[in-house]
Amino acid sequence: MWRSTENAYGLVTILFHWLTALAVIALFGLGLWMVELTYYDAWYRTAPWIHKSLGALLLIALAWRLGWRIIDRPPPPEPSLSRFERIASRSTHLILYLLLFAVAITGYLISTAEGQGISVFGVFEIPATLSHLPGQADWAGELHLALAMALIGLAAAHALAALKHHFLDRDRTLLRMLGRSSSPQQPTQERSPR
Repeated sequence: MWRSTENAYGLVTILFHWLTALAVIALFGLGLWMVELTYYDAWYRTAPWIHKSLGALLLIALAWRLGWRIIDRPPPPEPSLSRFERIASRSTHLILYLLLFAVAITGYLISTAEGQGISVFGVFEIPATLSHLPGQADWAGELHLALAMALIGLAAAHALAALKHHFLDRDRTLLRMLGRSSSPQQPTQERSPR
């Protein structure tokens, strides 16, 4: 099932979701680690190259994901969700998308501040279109870190909400993003002794 249905997300949406989650976690960890490297560390040049390449691929994937979301509407929220939960869910998803793009764009501005394009694993290059602004690398770097921290924080809250829906509410919210449309097992009732 490539496309979403009334009961579950389609395979393309599921892959975009989990690949994005893995990429964000990997990029965040790599980014924090690489800024602590010194000139004499073996990974001093390689880690930023990998970070930039993965970030560029993530930006391309995000554009595809957004296009896919426009043509493949997600299933409606679980009927058990309150009005507040529906609004919170829509708002969180919108802010996550905005943060993903903002983090990627500020990363692009850091990488192209001196007018050099971004080599994506040596396969192709994304050209520098906006560069040589006063202090570009510095302010873009500070903004990039702040936005990345906000993204990780909101993604963690998003994950906790999914776990809450699964374990406390016992609804299908998480299962649908795992490709399953059936409901979770209901707790078995204890039989009274005879």
